[in-house]
Amino acid sequence: MQKTARRSRPAARLPGRPREFDMDTALDRAVRVFRERGYHATSIGNLTAAMRLATGSIYKAFRDKHAVFLAAFERYTALRQQQTRSAAARGANGREQIRNVLLSYVEHSRGIEGRRGCLVVGSAVELSALDPVVGARVSTQLASNESFIAGLIRAGQADGSIPRHVVADDTARLMLCITQGMRVVGKARLPLDAERLVGAAMKLLA
Repeated sequence: MQKTARRSRPAARLPGRPREFDMDTALDRAVRVFRERGYHATSIGNLTAAMRLATGSIYKAFRDKHAVFLAAFERYTALRQQQTRSAAARGANGREQIRNVLLSYVEHSRGIEGRRGCLVVGSAVELSALDPVVGARVSTQLASNESFIAGLIRAGQADGSIPRHVVADDTARLMLCITQGMRVVGKARLPLDAERLVGAAMKLLA
């Protein structure tokens, strides 16, 4: 029986000597390890090597592996949200914004980036059923992604680029399934044709 990941919260840092490493850089390195290996297959040894920190430094800053994972998850989702919103912002209307979001997902699902996988999708599969803390964070992130897409659909309906008969919430849920499915396909190293995939997905807005 698979062991449940031990739940914890990052330890509060007491005032005193400043940290001797950049937290964001260290977490970006931890994110890569967790994306590639998953939670259970990642050891503290893997993290110390990737983050370029001594074991004592990791325990002092985070307390345990679970706390490192939660901090890495927060870092990853914040960066991915920023990337997705930046992609959407380049569109002139709601329809173009959704197309840009879909293209961004394809791009992040191909090549080396795609093979590393999505930390949210990986966590949903590996941890959500066993770890309520991670499960709640996964659910929150997926709900945020879906809400963002639904907002773009409604914006498109308001500016006339998307027909009014499109049901925003249902379509956003289906597009969420498509985008997260892209990450699974990319992890499996299957080819993804951006124009064909996005073209098919955009028919949901016809």
